[in-house]
Amino acid sequence: MTDQEREEVALFRFGVISDLVGATRLDHGERSRLIKQKAAQRWNIPHSPRTRISANTLRRWVNLYEKSGRQLDCLKPVPRSDIGCCRQVDEDTVLALVRLRKAKPALPVVQLIAEMDQKGLISPGYTLRLSTAYRVLKKAGLSSRPGNAPVDRRRFEAEFPNDIWQSDVMHGPQVLVDGKRRKSYLIAFLDDHSRLITQARFYLSENLASFLQALRAALAARGLPRKLYVDNGSAFRSRHLEKVCACLGMALTHTPPYTPQGRGKIERFFRTVRSQLLGNATPESLEELNQALEDWLRKDYHRRPHSSTGQSPLERFSHHLELIRKPPQDLEDHFRKEVRRRVNKDRSVSINGRHFEAPTRLIGEQVSLLFHEECPERVEILLRGAPHGFLVPLDPHVNAKVGREAKAPAETSEPTQRRGQLTFITEEG
Repeated sequence: MTDQEREEVALFRFGVISDLVGATRLDHGERSRLIKQKAAQRWNIPHSPRTRISANTLRRWVNLYEKSGRQLDCLKPVPRSDIGCCRQVDEDTVLALVRLRKAKPALPVVQLIAEMDQKGLISPGYTLRLSTAYRVLKKAGLSSRPGNAPVDRRRFEAEFPNDIWQSDVMHGPQVLVDGKRRKSYLIAFLDDHSRLITQARFYLSENLASFLQALRAALAARGLPRKLYVDNGSAFRSRHLEKVCACLGMALTHTPPYTPQGRGKIERFFRTVRSQLLGNATPESLEELNQALEDWLRKDYHRRPHSSTGQSPLERFSHHLELIRKPPQDLEDHFRKEVRRRVNKDRSVSINGRHFEAPTRLIGEQVSLLFHEECPERVEILLRGAPHGFLVPLDPHVNAKVGREAKAPAETSEPTQRRGQLTFITEEG
């Protein structure tokens, strides 16, 4: 508070108590009545949001004024002597916290407090709260942990199409599903060189299954990227995604935690979607929303010159089509989920509550089972990397009517139909 502001406050205070300290001497009853009346009033107090003055405050002002020999300066606000000091803990605790932070600069503040409590560094009668610790460390210039210094970030752009794809998820509008409103999620893939959207679609979930479905459509339509750049979400850290990318020869790279700047191009695309598509369209269903997105991409976004490249995304992507890696013919098979199971003595294995039968020769073996989650009834068997046909859904009612032989006959390369024995399907169809 400046000297002028402090003087304004002193003048206001004197105006409030002037009839209590005037020449006319008041008896005790009249003085109490005036103080009570002033305490009940609302005041426009300068440089303060308060509108009330308590009776005790009024008496304190009167006493200050009379004891000072009726000097106006005594009514000026006095600067706090503890400005900048911590009032929640004592100086010893503050010094101990600063020393511990210097000794362990990478330790989170919560753990610093726990260690101080464990070592008895907090003075008796005091409680070191998290907000107090942050305030103390900030004043000492120790609030930031190592690695929080400015990072050398540089603008980059892939040299050719499909060198780098950026991918992320945007929270979309609510859509009507079976009479209920549900939130939608936009999963998109952007080619870093051309800004072409290789795939974008709204889903009702941002889980791994939705992401893999979108990735599969992107690869089928635009070829294989050399690097896929994603964030650290649980879906992007899955072993299934890592294996899909590795089998297709794509490097899977994750943005460092809390640094979304690396995915700036896809974030900029999401802002464009919100302003240009969602700002003008009001689709009710998920199908209408995806149709509006597809039309906007095809007719507008992909054909309009991009502000950064000066070319339309479709034109820039098409300049080096000879460099595009085509997806393999068995692309669908690369997206199958893999689980490992040991075949039981009754030839059965189970996957997510579904029961199947394996060939007799695989009893007791640890096998790999490959299947699409959207088609869980078709499961291929691999033993040490070699295919062994497909599992057969287990039907306990049929098995109850099947006769048993003392010893299973040797299996031949061509399945034969025998009475009392089920045929195992080894080929599709």
